[in-house]
Amino acid sequence: MADLSTRLAGLTLRNPVIAASCEYTMTERGILACIDAGAGAVIAKSINEVPAAARQLDVADYTLLDSGLSRTPWETATGHETLFNRSGLAQTGVDDWMATLDRTQRYAAARGAAVIGSVTVASADGAAELAARMAEAVPAVEINIGAPHGREASAVRQLTEADGVAHYIRTVRAAVDCPVIVKLPGQASDIPGMARAAVDNGADAVAMIGRLNGFVPDLETWEPELGSWGAVGGPWMLPVSLYWLSKCYRHLSGTVPLIGTNGARGGLDVARFLLSGAHAVELASLLLLKGASALTEVLSDLNAYLDAHGVDRVSDVIGASVHRAREYGEIEPLVPARRPWPQP
Repeated sequence: MADLSTRLAGLTLRNPVIAASCEYTMTERGILACIDAGAGAVIAKSINEVPAAARQLDVADYTLLDSGLSRTPWETATGHETLFNRSGLAQTGVDDWMATLDRTQRYAAARGAAVIGSVTVASADGAAELAARMAEAVPAVEINIGAPHGREASAVRQLTEADGVAHYIRTVRAAVDCPVIVKLPGQASDIPGMARAAVDNGADAVAMIGRLNGFVPDLETWEPELGSWGAVGGPWMLPVSLYWLSKCYRHLSGTVPLIGTNGARGGLDVARFLLSGAHAVELASLLLLKGASALTEVLSDLNAYLDAHGVDRVSDVIGASVHRAREYGEIEPLVPARRPWPQP
């Protein structure tokens, strides 16, 4: 069996599977369930300093869509569905949430895992203040500057330019000594440039990418699903996430720990993220679809894949496919030219 331990932003995790910040990790019970299921780390549900961000959870809604973009029952989910949602942040008071982080981190540390705090940003100063509070209880903090709901709700912000990333991360870095992970959006003009700005201003690791924004009309009623715009993600998103991850891995010369997210629904998807340059992989939708026990299956499938390929350490596969990737201009012409579609 391969050694699954991975180094991430100064932390040593027992494996690269991370339960992402989501509604499942919004309670102590959910966090502990993820740890017991084998997660290398759990990122607790985000908070920020704006009361409206917590109130936004009161109008949160979630639906699953099949391949034809029609609603499909949650009870029969297979893991291949698209998740369309409108979300909010944790509503627990700051003092109570810090106590939860402290208790769950102690539990995790005793089992070789970690609990990581999360701030979905509003103001830079507010993010820095909350990160400093969290650093008293947890070994690392994720600063989410890529929440898709930042495009729709004033209670959170989505940063899409390098200058804004630099300012926010510089402000947080000045307030904390613990490792800082920065989570980037999936819709921006220069994602590798944002990753570089984050690292140059104090980030220890970069997570990518956040869910995209979406809009889905119901063809029968003409009403939009959930009555609004929302965030959308599913297995179809995996190649896009791997694209930006691999580009950032190459842009940063493989020197910065990267965390993949958005699109992984199983152990083989985790392997795809690792091959594309990730040191660890966050899973959120899978938790909402199947619960924490799905993480155990992810780890089993990842172990089976590594064993089948004779891999001794998970670190041996990180970025392996990126090192084999060629730029378009480096590819020799195909003779005869490939034309797989039906010819006229």
